[in-house]
Amino acid sequence: MPTKASGSQPTAKAAGGKKAANALQQPLQPSKELAAVVGAGPLPRAEVVSKIWAYIKQHELQNPADRREILADAKLEAVFGKKKVTMFEMNKHLTQHLK
Repeated sequence: MPTKASGSQPTAKAAGGKKAANALQQPLQPSKELAAVVGAGPLPRAEVVSKIWAYIKQHELQNPADRREILADAKLEAVFGKKKVTMFEMNKHLTQHLK
């Protein structure tokens, strides 16, 4: 069975020789509304999503009849802009609060 030659796949490296951070690893500053849920410091997008899910589960904000829906409390309503969003819409709303 033929094998690939080693080194055939280029790796993304920054100028300092370290691997370049992908979009999920770049620290982003949350808006004032999002910071009320996840904290004020810059965070990678993946960590923001993890903290949002931890908040949702801690406060039991998933619709028991349809676990894909998030029933926003006052803090999350400020982020989402409405009382109910699906888990699929959530990232769209979070993007608007990360710079």
